[in-house]
Amino acid sequence: MIAAHLPFISPETALAAFSDTPNLAFLDSAADNDPRARVSYLCLSPHAELRLEADPYAKLRDWMAGFDHPPRPANWPFPFAGGAVGWIGYDLARQTAGVPSRFTPMPGLPGGWFGLYKQILGFDLARRELVYLGPAEGLADVSARLRNAPALPPLPKLAWTAEMDRPLYRQRHEALRAYIAAGDVYQANLTLRFTAPRPPGLRLAALHQALRRLSPAPFGVCLDTGAFGLACASPERFLRLRPDGQVETRPIKGTIARRAEPQADAQAAAALRANPKERAENLMITDLLRNDLGKVCEIGSVRVPELWSVESYAQAHHLVSAVTGRLRQGLDAFDLLAATLPGGSITGAPKHRAMEIIDELEAGPRGAYCGALAWIGFDGAMDSAIIIRTLTATADLLYAQAGGGITWDSAWESEYEEAMVKISPLLALGQ
Repeated sequence: MIAAHLPFISPETALAAFSDTPNLAFLDSAADNDPRARVSYLCLSPHAELRLEADPYAKLRDWMAGFDHPPRPANWPFPFAGGAVGWIGYDLARQTAGVPSRFTPMPGLPGGWFGLYKQILGFDLARRELVYLGPAEGLADVSARLRNAPALPPLPKLAWTAEMDRPLYRQRHEALRAYIAAGDVYQANLTLRFTAPRPPGLRLAALHQALRRLSPAPFGVCLDTGAFGLACASPERFLRLRPDGQVETRPIKGTIARRAEPQADAQAAAALRANPKERAENLMITDLLRNDLGKVCEIGSVRVPELWSVESYAQAHHLVSAVTGRLRQGLDAFDLLAATLPGGSITGAPKHRAMEIIDELEAGPRGAYCGALAWIGFDGAMDSAIIIRTLTATADLLYAQAGGGITWDSAWESEYEEAMVKISPLLALGQ
């Protein structure tokens, strides 16, 4: 394994250069003025791949343990130095948590997928540095591809169809509020989904390029296996685990649309921060994640260093908190995932009952949506994101989904409009 500096090109151009390669994984930090959006990775030619349908955490741990862990070159400057990249879907996590579903799985989509990557391009966007990590014999081919990156073709027309219209959403919203009134849950996440036929020859890299221009985000991902994949512009970090065992999660709960005029936009952000309903909703999920981290973190280590911060993205301001802890001795990233998936911000509280109600009220399975995308390093470190603001692609269909947390104080009209703000960049693709 070597690490070699190359002439810098944009990650977007590099994605185009390798868009036709199988099992491509692009970890894309595209947000503006965001300290978490400094490093991107283009992961090439996985050594192996793993499809997950049951017992994902143990299988993923055992699978990674079966491969040699190459030493990190001294001049490789990035946190991720090879390992597993992929996703565990919401439906697989729900099933593993013991909550059955009335839906059949989405055709052509596994419960989860990971590739084992040892060949990586790392991009330091602040310093405009590009570094190759991989076998020495692969460097010449990678360099040649980067020098001759093609332009991706324009997107074909996409014909989106809603599975839940406004009247049906209102009906399901009121049914959820009835569960809240009865004391079943304090809140639950209700989402709606759109589908479109997948045009022949459509490249996910082209979809992702268009999405990152409309909605740049710190946790973007383009993952394309050929048969299925994801194009993601997630703003939400799920779990970050450092090699020393430090854990951070940053749940999003609370949204307001951006405004075109700067003063009005600042007022909208301030209104979100001060909104009692949004603060209560965020606090409930923050407390849920404190409880989840407490299952695997050292006693007394779980803290909330940040409560009700506002983060701003292309379409919306979000209310965000941070929960931190230190993983207990002898536990690892797979124990952490098992204790926390599905994420509390996209289920509700209490989590188990919220998942049961979600399955009753939504129009179809979630598949990968609302699961977690992650890189898991050979050194035990991990970073991950909630799979939101994401297009899921199978051989035949594209899926776009969005929603939000419903509490007793929620009004169906504003919740529906919030969901449409979140999904708007996805539905704008191919229009």
